[in-house]
Amino acid sequence: MSAMFNPSLMCMDLTKFSEQITALNSRASFFHVDIMDGHYVKNITLSPFFIEQLKKVSTIPIDVHLMVENPQEIIPMCLEAGADYISFHPETANNKIFRLINEIHAAGRKAGVVLNPATPVASIKEYIHLLDKITIMSVDPGFAGQQFIPETLNKIAELVKYREDNDLHYLTEIDGSCNEKTFNQIASSGVDVFIVGTSGLFNLDDDVSLAWDKMTTIFERETGRVVS
Repeated sequence: MSAMFNPSLMCMDLTKFSEQITALNSRASFFHVDIMDGHYVKNITLSPFFIEQLKKVSTIPIDVHLMVENPQEIIPMCLEAGADYISFHPETANNKIFRLINEIHAAGRKAGVVLNPATPVASIKEYIHLLDKITIMSVDPGFAGQQFIPETLNKIAELVKYREDNDLHYLTEIDGSCNEKTFNQIASSGVDVFIVGTSGLFNLDDDVSLAWDKMTTIFERETGRVVS
C-alpha cells in the first residue's frame, strides 16, 4: 500500500518559500497549512493570506487545519483564498457542524475534522459519512516537536475498519511527530496520509529536495510501504 505525504508549512524555511514550494509541488500530495488563533491553542501561525500567496505557486491541493475558537469566521476567508481541504476541531463547532460541512461542500471543496488525542471516534459518527478527511492528532495541538502519543493509533485502525465496513471514502491522516522513530508504528495502523514537519522532513537537509529523498528512503526502509 502506498503512502501520501503532507508537508506542514509552518515548519518550512519561509526565507526559501518559492524554492521549497516549487520543489515539493512534484513530490508531496498536499500542502498542510495550520491556522492558529492564539485562543484555541496558545500559538499563532499561518493565515488565509498565506493560503492566497501559496495558491499562486502551488500545483497540489492546499489542506487547511483550523485550530481556532470560531471556525465559522475563518472558513469563508479560507475558501476565498483558495483552500482545497478545510478541517476543524468538532468541539469548536458543536452547534453548527452540519452547517460548516455544507458550506465547505457548497463551495466545491473538501471538508474534514481533526480529533485531539483524547477525542473518541464515536463523537463524529453522526456525520462521518459527510467527511472527506479525518485527521488524528498524535500530539496535543498547538506546537511542533512534541512527544508522540501511541494510543492515538487505535483511532486510525478504528476509522480504517469503519470506512471499509460502511463503504465510506474519507481519507485518514495523522498529525504529530511523524518521523524515523515513529514511521513504522504509524504505518501499521493503515493510515493514508502522513503530515511531516520539522523532524520528519525539513530538518533532514537544508535542500528540501534532498530532505524529501532522505525522508522517503527512511520511510520505505522502516515500513516497507511505497511513497506515492
